[in-house]
Order: sequence, then C-alpha cells, then structure tokens
Amino acid sequence: MPMTTAVLRTLALVGAVAGVLGLATTAHAAGETVTPPNQNWSWEGPFGTYDRAAAQRGFLVYKQVCSSCHSMEQLDYRHLTGIGFSEAEVSALAAGFLVVDGPDENGDMFRRPALPSDGFTNPYENEQMARLANNGSLPPDLSVIAKAREYGADYLYALLIGYEDPPEGVELRAGMHYNRYFSGGQIAMPSMIVDGGVEYIDGTEPFVNQQAWDVTTFMMWAAEPHMDRRKEMGVMVIGFLAVFAVLMWLVKRRVWSDTH
Repeated sequence: MPMTTAVLRTLALVGAVAGVLGLATTAHAAGETVTPPNQNWSWEGPFGTYDRAAAQRGFLVYKQVCSSCHSMEQLDYRHLTGIGFSEAEVSALAAGFLVVDGPDENGDMFRRPALPSDGFTNPYENEQMARLANNGSLPPDLSVIAKAREYGADYLYALLIGYEDPPEGVELRAGMHYNRYFSGGQIAMPSMIVDGGVEYIDGTEPFVNQQAWDVTTFMMWAAEPHMDRRKEMGVMVIGFLAVFAVLMWLVKRRVWSDTH
C-alpha cells in the first residue's frame, strides 16, 4: 500500500507538471510576446546617423498609409527639413493636408491647406470618433512611439512585417488580427503595408520590408530628431577634452622640468 501511494503521488506530480507545460505551450501559441530580432540601423553607435533618404521615403509611407488612422501631434510640417526636404518641398507636402482654421468673418470654422508652421493633422476630431472608426480601439499617436515601446525600432519593424495566420488552436476575436510581436498576439490594426502600396520617386522598390524599414526610420527620427546633432556635439566635446588633456600634460612637463 505505501508503495502504491507513492506511485500514485508520483504520477499525479508528473501529470501536474505536464499540465503546466501544456498550458505554457498553449499560452505561447496563443500569442505570447516574442522578442523582435535585432536590426542594423544606420543611427546606432556613437557615430551613427539617420539615413535621410530612408526617412523621406518613410514620411511618404506615413502620409499615404499611416496618417489615415494615426496622428503625430508632436511634429510640425516645418520639422521635415530635418530629414532633408527643402523649404519649398515642405510647403508642397504640407499643402497636401487640410487643417481646421477660423473662425472667419461669419464666425464659422473652415478648412484650408496646411502651412509649414501647422502641426501634423489628426485624422479624427476626437478620441470618441477614433474609437468608433476602429472597433473601439484607439490608434496611438506615433510622435514618440519609437522611444515609448520596448525594443524601439526593432519592435516597430518586426510588428509591421509580423502579420501571419494564427497558429493552430488560436481563435481570433472579432475584428482582430494575429501578430506574434504584439502583446497577446492579437492586434486591431490590420496589415496595412503591401508590396507596391506606395510609389517611391527615387526608384526604390516598395516591397513590404522596404516600406516597413523606411517608415520605422521616419518614426525613429520623429521621436528623436536632434540625435545627430547631439552626437556631433559629443564628438566635438570629446575632441576638445583630448586636446586639452594633451596641452595640460605638456604644461605640466614644462612647469616641473627642473624638479627632480
């Protein structure tokens, strides 16, 4: 009897462990967050800088694909000179958006083409309208999302190309889409980027991976637009300190040259 009891307890323990492992496997299959792969971004490292051609293409992707749902309230159109657009190009780009202005002489609000001094337009007038248009989900503002999300640009890039059919046993809720890089695996935003979805004026092939790379570059610049300048300043400061240290060493040798 004691032996039988011990065997039963052992079997129960094995069953419990198997059950826990099974639940863990199910949880992973159901959408456990996956760490995005590391990418080699141009701005990484102490001497890295933004790829401005990619950022300009990324703005085009944002304008034609993302701006229908997502705002970038921390940016003005004039800031686009920071990725290499000329002032004339910025004026033309801004004019492609309509902003609310007024009141006019009749006391009415009206819409007009945006100016470089205007902020990026919001696709919705208020949060309630945004949720109504997106099955109750609120599209996040993209101004600083590249810094606000864990893994930053790596996460955004992986998310944009990470849409796939759900694994076996995973049932999607109504209006949701499967993306293993999104927390929980189910995301309200559908896959918006498709091959050839935009036309690049520089001749770059607009494959999904390329568009995702470019718009991620743009969002990273939007989140930290002065990073290049800070790195330049850092190099200048380090160079100054190096020269200053050498001069101090030479002065020290001269002052103490007669002391033994």
